[in-house]
Amino acid sequence: MKIPMSPPTVERLLAQLVPNELAKIFQHSNPLPVGKYLHWDDLRHRPPPEGLSSEKWWLAVSLARGSILQPLPFTDKEGNPFRLATPEPLLVHLHHIDRDAAGQIKTPTSSSIHENRERYLLHSLIEESITSSQLEGASTTRKVAEAMLRDRRQPRDRSETMIFNNYQAMEQLRHLKDEKITPEHILELHRVITQDTLDNPADAGRLRDSDDVNVVDNRDGKLLHQPPNFKELPERLEKLCAFANADADSSPFVHPVVRAILLHFMIGYDHPFADGNGRTARALFYWSMARSGYWLMEFLSISQFLRSAPRQYVQAYLHTETDRNDTTYFVLYQLDIIRRSIATLHEYLGRKFAEQKEAESLLIKTGQLRAQLNHRQLALLTHALKHPGEVYRVAKHQAVHNVVYQTARADLLGLEELGLLVKLKQGNAFVFYTTDNLAERFLSLDQA
Repeated sequence: MKIPMSPPTVERLLAQLVPNELAKIFQHSNPLPVGKYLHWDDLRHRPPPEGLSSEKWWLAVSLARGSILQPLPFTDKEGNPFRLATPEPLLVHLHHIDRDAAGQIKTPTSSSIHENRERYLLHSLIEESITSSQLEGASTTRKVAEAMLRDRRQPRDRSETMIFNNYQAMEQLRHLKDEKITPEHILELHRVITQDTLDNPADAGRLRDSDDVNVVDNRDGKLLHQPPNFKELPERLEKLCAFANADADSSPFVHPVVRAILLHFMIGYDHPFADGNGRTARALFYWSMARSGYWLMEFLSISQFLRSAPRQYVQAYLHTETDRNDTTYFVLYQLDIIRRSIATLHEYLGRKFAEQKEAESLLIKTGQLRAQLNHRQLALLTHALKHPGEVYRVAKHQAVHNVVYQTARADLLGLEELGLLVKLKQGNAFVFYTTDNLAERFLSLDQA
């Protein structure tokens, strides 16, 4: 990966100006590119405003940004503070996320997502667990990994273990959202995420004890980032937890969504662990969002978008490091990811609603029979109509609907008694298949 070119310093550019030239530069209305927050490595390839060179345009941009850049309460490895600006694109993103992720979201029928909460939640946990692990090297296919998690099967190799661990960690975070985070919590979270996946098992749940951990380009081994000295990590982690736990009245004020993103950023920057830093960073992001009341984040997966463009993910870090610790680049990138995740959830809900309506249209004449079935059984049969030949297991049904084993077993046996499922022995357990011509079977039972 090409490391972005660092911009020329404001001091050097100012020293090169002739008398009164600075005033002429600021005669240009709004030197900031509209709707953009460009790094020098991008801006220098674009045509500057008339009458300005690329360097003088960058000087105007830098001075304009300087008025909105604020120092943050943590530093780089040289002791220089990270900084954050709030340009218009950032404020627009936050407005949409505040509206969509902390309020109420409904399906096209105005049916709240909470009515099928456990089913949608399991879908999102599986999606995030798989893609977050794949982002860091897990090679198991999505189909195999999803079957493992839904059937609660134990993992068989390192890749499956990475995904299984991530799923366990995401579930654990749901119970931590009302607590303040501590270094001990973060170490335990890392232990859960990395257990049985590290070259040295002792590294699970402990800070790295050397400086031989670097971020490199996997293709050519080029050094991209050298984290802070390992001896600084305990103090840096304490400061990060203090930042994470700060309330809305703390100074400087940091928007809760931005705070969650900066937690993600700093774990990536500090790289406090021998491995598993990315997964831990994304898990802390979810914790912080949930703690601040953005309940919808439980149903979203950001890693699927990070995985689709890993170069841009790394570049967002590099833009910050090469432009005087300006975290605005990383924050803007992550805000865009969050909004895309919300849009994808809307599309998923719409698609599931359409599938459900199509299936229900086949069952519209079976009112008496439908009254005998609970919502879990109806959900299973609706799914079966869309997926002929699907195999159903008690453990999977239990996980999807978050019920006890006995309830899940009774659901499937009840459908078998009605002749809507067929029970077969497979190994030491029973599996259930739908009968042929399921819709017709509904109609015949209703008329009996």
